[in-house]
Amino acid sequence: MTLPTARSDDPYFEAPKGSIGIHSLPPLDPVLYRPTSQARAFLKEQLGLQDDEALKQHIMVVQKKAYSIAPYPCIRTFTFTEIDIIANPAYKELLKIGRERKDAIFLEMGSCFGQEARKAVADGFPAAQVVLSDIKGEQLPELMEMGHELFKTSAATFPAHIVSGDALDPNMLEVNTPIYDVPDMPYPDLSALGSLNPLRGHVSAIYASKFFHLFDEAKQTHLARALGGLLSPEPGSVIFGAHISAKEKGPRAITMLNTTVSVFCHSPESWTELWDGNVYKKGTVRVDASIQWFETMDGSVESLKWAVTRL
Repeated sequence: MTLPTARSDDPYFEAPKGSIGIHSLPPLDPVLYRPTSQARAFLKEQLGLQDDEALKQHIMVVQKKAYSIAPYPCIRTFTFTEIDIIANPAYKELLKIGRERKDAIFLEMGSCFGQEARKAVADGFPAAQVVLSDIKGEQLPELMEMGHELFKTSAATFPAHIVSGDALDPNMLEVNTPIYDVPDMPYPDLSALGSLNPLRGHVSAIYASKFFHLFDEAKQTHLARALGGLLSPEPGSVIFGAHISAKEKGPRAITMLNTTVSVFCHSPESWTELWDGNVYKKGTVRVDASIQWFETMDGSVESLKWAVTRL
């Protein structure tokens, strides 16, 4: 899950128009609250709640506060309640890495409240080895901290590390050639991270869902190369996620909540070519990519579910 990044060329970015309370912003609508049974069960377990209405009221209180800080579509549509990570086959590999690999690091890009990473922690991945990252803005560091309010935790009870910044800014995340041997660099101090750059070659798993489709083709390529440079060369290290796609590579119009935007979509074939031979040397990764359909209030949308695993 991701927050749209605050840039004018982002088709999903819903920029505040003047003060937060003006009528030009779409109002919150409780009808959009439709968590899956799995998400509802996870949220109840995390919050110690059993009553559906109590859960809904708690989430809506946090949503209202978050929307006043950053009125993004993913806040309005309760996307921050979704638990999509478990549907990706690579999720089992992530948990295996957390069990078996010493000092494994898990990075979630576009994390917002971090519910996907929290699911991985609930299933056994060490929280102190999790890094959450999202766009940085005047008010967004506060928004990222609101994950603690949503889940009723603190930095002590959920010691994941938050790194805010623009993923396209080299000071935050620079493009580096992937490392193919064990990096001759010290293990990064996660508590002292000011950017993602010290993680180069050390990240065991990266989750980037509903993230790449926020950018045009050139920026998707840039981000793939930048994230690819962070991934550990140890076999089994994986970057995975899902985003809007198409059978043929190219721009396509997507309508959601009565708004139509143009999104650049990769096909399974073009996504595979991007990683195997462009980001990484040909034959040094395995790319699994397939199109699946998911339902929205506006109809069915094609989604590319994918994983890139180092060999």
